[in-house]
Amino acid sequence: MIVGAHVCGTEGDVSDDDAGTPPGRHEPGAGASASGDGLRRRRRRRRLGWTGVGVAALAVAAVGAGWAVYTKLNGNITADEAAAAELARYEKERPTALVRGAQNVLVIGSDTRSGDANARYGRDDGTERSDTTILLHLSAGRDSATAVSLPRDLMVDVPGCRRPDGQRSQPVFAQFNYAYEVGGSACSVRTVEKLTGIRVDHHVVVDSQGFKKMVDALDGVEVCLREPVDDEAARLELPAGRVTLDGEQALGYVRARKSLGDGSDTDRMERQQHFLGALVNKVQSNDVLLNPVKLYPVLDAATSSLTTDPDLASLRGLYDLVRGLRDIPTERVQFLTVPRESYAGDANRDQLVEPDAEKLFTRLRTDEPVAVAAGTGSQAPDDAGKPTGSGDSPEPTFSGNTAAEDICE
Repeated sequence: MIVGAHVCGTEGDVSDDDAGTPPGRHEPGAGASASGDGLRRRRRRRRLGWTGVGVAALAVAAVGAGWAVYTKLNGNITADEAAAAELARYEKERPTALVRGAQNVLVIGSDTRSGDANARYGRDDGTERSDTTILLHLSAGRDSATAVSLPRDLMVDVPGCRRPDGQRSQPVFAQFNYAYEVGGSACSVRTVEKLTGIRVDHHVVVDSQGFKKMVDALDGVEVCLREPVDDEAARLELPAGRVTLDGEQALGYVRARKSLGDGSDTDRMERQQHFLGALVNKVQSNDVLLNPVKLYPVLDAATSSLTTDPDLASLRGLYDLVRGLRDIPTERVQFLTVPRESYAGDANRDQLVEPDAEKLFTRLRTDEPVAVAAGTGSQAPDDAGKPTGSGDSPEPTFSGNTAAEDICE
């Protein structure tokens, strides 16, 4: 019932249309007159009714579209159930998290050659190794993020792990990226935990195609090149100075190791760190985060390229992890390489520098600040990641960089 509408009743009942008019009398143009105010009011009520229906329909459509987008993005992420089961098997030997709220995420860049898109980067021999591995520490207060690169050639103790065929490997002292080849992400997580004593809360695996798609979805990422690049193997021909790399160029830039810089893996990791800093700047820019048209393809590319532990394998899981990260100033987003030097048994392999590495791992375990500063240029590649200050300093400063740094300036 519409409040104020005329209702059949006694002769004394008065409708809103007749308010102020004696019963039985109507002024010209009032009441049921085809051209009167009453008719106009009824038409206005019908228009408002149809407008309400239209708004409701649009709201339902918007909710439906939003749910469709959520479902698609949520379904893009692959849950690494096998790794979760393997890690649960060894739960008793894993480190204990010491600081509530702090998070450690192992980010693994896979060099798989499987599939038509990845085959162009090399022969598929049925195996894959971790081309890039970064241990990302997020402080409990979400006021800093520290990304520590782990060299692929670092000599480490790899535990016995479950192979893809179900058999179990034997513990072995080998280069770090062998862990991913023999036992996938679970073996990499266990190897890092054994090496550092740090509890890995989550892991993320991204392949070459996912990396390229995300860069392209951002319309490229700007970097600064100290000198021109002409690298046939990496398919790169770039001028010196500021240049915006598309996905294919970015992949070549972060992967190349023989013709860029001094050819060392240390130099390549430094390039990767500078690129990630530029990527952070691009993602944090308002024209990406505040523009749904630009944000959706980035989220679509990012989620479709991810394989994560089950707790992260949803938009809600990812949101819970990163919701405070957008407020971290770029000068507190830090990159460094674990303190390392040439391995005594093979100059082409690496080993940790102690006690420097343990100082770094202790600070990450206990969620203490880690300070980084750009090298002075006098450090040799074997000094990468070593503290630059006094060994007696209670807060050593490690050689590294931040997302706020611009190597062109």
